[in-house]
Amino acid sequence: MKRIEDVLSYREISRDELLTLLRSEAQLITLQDIMQASLFLIKDACYVQGSYRKEYIKAYTLAFITRIREVKEHQPVDKDYLNVHEIQDAIKLLLEQGKHASDVDGFDPAFFKIYKIISLYTTFVLEEPVHPVGTPFPGGFRVKYNGDNYLCPVKERQKNNPSAVCGFCISGQDPDTI
Repeated sequence: MKRIEDVLSYREISRDELLTLLRSEAQLITLQDIMQASLFLIKDACYVQGSYRKEYIKAYTLAFITRIREVKEHQPVDKDYLNVHEIQDAIKLLLEQGKHASDVDGFDPAFFKIYKIISLYTTFVLEEPVHPVGTPFPGGFRVKYNGDNYLCPVKERQKNNPSAVCGFCISGQDPDTI
């Protein structure tokens, strides 16, 4: 079975080929993995500002459950070729994050598998931001869509953060939150 990491040796890749790889990996995600990842999100939320913790947990848990099911069911229909270098850079970042995270107490491999699949799926297959529109951030800010662009309240502050996927997320910086 081909794996996401195999894309690092590709010279080109279509959206359908990427989707097929992501679907194969998503098929390995079990209900147990989803439950474990959801529990990880809930535990990790203890570090989130109390005023929006409940909304945060709901948004992220729902996004995880919904998106992984969506990946499993999404049927290939787009033969367009993608920028393989952008995808390879994203995969390298995710692999590096996984390597660093696995050394930290509380690392959840189930969460990370889902995180990796969803990040690549939303960005390169759906061409949507990693955080769905409406995702809450501290201060009452949210990811928005203005009809032309996706706008994130934290893009500029996080785009070079090696622990975030903002560097390859398609959202732009929300000019109202600079």
